[in-house]
Amino acid sequence: MTRDEFQKNFSELTDIPANRFHPLVWIGGEPEIGENVYIGGMSEIYAKGARVFIGDNCDIASFVSINCSDSHKRCIGLTDEIEKRDIIIEHNVYIGTHCFIGGGAHIGHHSVVGAGTAVRAGEYPPYSLIVGNPAVVKPGYYKRRHK
Repeated sequence: MTRDEFQKNFSELTDIPANRFHPLVWIGGEPEIGENVYIGGMSEIYAKGARVFIGDNCDIASFVSINCSDSHKRCIGLTDEIEKRDIIIEHNVYIGTHCFIGGGAHIGHHSVVGAGTAVRAGEYPPYSLIVGNPAVVKPGYYKRRHK
């Protein structure tokens, strides 16, 4: 089976449209994705109901979830609505494997999100190293290393 045949069959079976990244990248909604961006297989970009922006020259590893939507309050009866918040990932950001980027996150340019990190709502300055769950931020970590 060719890649094109696989993509056609996969899209028909899952309602997940083809994309320019990898046949096993799930894209929901219409995220704004810049130039020279890599997104690894088994990653999800969910942008229905909010703005999701990914800048130029970003590298998003496999098994990453970027999801603007949070339904936990609806699930436990605190609200009738699913919360949807914008996500901004500026230019030249690396996101390691098995990360979660949630609604309300704004990651500054030239930052690194270490593998397995859960990034919740908040402002993360440029050149940061962001690691762990809960995330620990080392602002400016890469500024002194940048050319």
